[in-house]
Formats: sequence, structure tokens, C-alpha cells
Amino acid sequence: MEPFTVHTGLVATMDRANVDTDQIIPKQFLKRIERTGFGQFLFFDWRFKDDGSDNPEFELNQPAVKGATVLVARRNFGSGSSREHAVWALSDYGFRAVLAPSFADIFYSNCFKNGLLPIPLSESVIEKIFTRQKSTPGYKLTVDLEKRLVSDSLGLCESFTIEPSRQYNLLHGLDDIGLTLKNEDKITAYEKAHGIA
Repeated sequence: MEPFTVHTGLVATMDRANVDTDQIIPKQFLKRIERTGFGQFLFFDWRFKDDGSDNPEFELNQPAVKGATVLVARRNFGSGSSREHAVWALSDYGFRAVLAPSFADIFYSNCFKNGLLPIPLSESVIEKIFTRQKSTPGYKLTVDLEKRLVSDSLGLCESFTIEPSRQYNLLHGLDDIGLTLKNEDKITAYEKAHGIA
């Protein structure tokens, strides 16, 4: 998993609350066995028309946010099913952080296991970011995980909370397997001592 330390990226906003995992990655695309390749199907029903062409009304299809790596949305982002594919799709599309007033619990947890940083910020701060993104061409945010700060070039500087263990794991690029492998020497010694290896 790629470590997350400081990231500065173009912002895409999604003025929608209760965005559920079935909209993030529709069920018909869950047949893949890899964790990659889901980005092309991200928000499929919103991004594309019935004939397969881009929906020009959809937020992420706007030329101004092409290549965005920071997604900002409304409350309860990632609700619905527990599918981890939703996080895989967001990451594969290129997002490194998602900011919203609140997140569904399982989605929030899945983000940390896959290197995507979910940042809960107050409704008022999210509203300020929406306003600035609309009025500032090429609007970017900087996310500093070590200092737990979100900032922009216009004076915004907001702190966010994160559990220390999750912060540590993201800073060091450790998922659950990587965290376990930090004790590989001890595991090997135990296996040898007990005739397992």
C-alpha cells in the first residue's frame, strides 16, 4: 500500500448527500477478482448515458476537474452495502482523499485498509470548500496526514481527527497484512520452535 504523508491535489466536488456504494460501484461490476480496474466503472450510472457516452451534466465529467485526486461530498458518504470495491474504484480512479461531513462506518473503515484517506469535516467547512472550488479555477487542497491538516492557498487551514493507529498505518503504507508482516521474524521463530515451519 502506498504511504500517505502530504498530498496536494485538484478538488472535485459532488453536491450530493447519502452517496451509496451501489452508486460508487454498481453491482454488475463486482465480478472482477482483482482490486484494480474498477476506476473505469466509478459512478457508472451517473457518469454515462444509456448509449455509453459521457453524461456532460455529471460532476466528474467536467473538464475543470479532470485529474482530480481529492473528492469532496456531502454527509453520509459511502452508505449502503459493505462492498470494499467502492474504495477500490475511488482509488483506481485516482482519488487519494475523500472529504465529507460524515461517512458510513464500514466504508470509512475500508478506506484505511486500502490507502484512501477519509476526512470528516464540519458542514460549514465543507460548504466553504464547495464555494471556493466553484469560484477558483484549478482549486487544490493540501492534506497533511502527519499534522492532520487540510489547507488551501486562500487561507483555509482546518484540523481533522483520526485514530492514531490508522494514522500510523497510512503514514507507513501498512494494511492489515503489512502490519502483520512487521512481526515476520517473530512469526518465523514461533513456527520453528513449534515445528510448524
